[in-house]
Amino acid sequence: MEQNKPTVELYTDGACSGNPGPGGWGLVLRHPGSGAEIERSGAEAETTNNRMELTAVIEGLGLLTRPSVVELYSDSQYVLKGLNEWMASWKRRGWKTADKKPVKNAELWRQLDALSRKHEVRVHWIRGHDGHPENERADRLAVRAREALVESG
Repeated sequence: MEQNKPTVELYTDGACSGNPGPGGWGLVLRHPGSGAEIERSGAEAETTNNRMELTAVIEGLGLLTRPSVVELYSDSQYVLKGLNEWMASWKRRGWKTADKKPVKNAELWRQLDALSRKHEVRVHWIRGHDGHPENERADRLAVRAREALVESG
């Protein structure tokens, strides 16, 4: 890994009303060195909570313009275990699970794999809806995006 990479903090969350149903994602990207922050969110009409959780991380990593150390904070065991434990095996098996079935959301996992290889991603699980300020912000962004989509629809 290249030296002197900036360190950023990425807080992500997804929200879905019904599973599947309308969903939203939200993120807070913080550069602790400068204090700069970016918030982003989006929504899809027919999706799942897991897809929204993945999308939030993909969108956050996609904002980075140079290789970085990314401290990723998420309440999604699906995303964190996927990154830390499952993805390497899925790739070795041609994006199949241990029981030889196609990996769910494989196109998103492939995007996440490509983006995460550009960075040093360190994953941190935080309990959802437990008062963590940035996680709560990411959740509010995701919920607002979902609600705006439903109201416009």
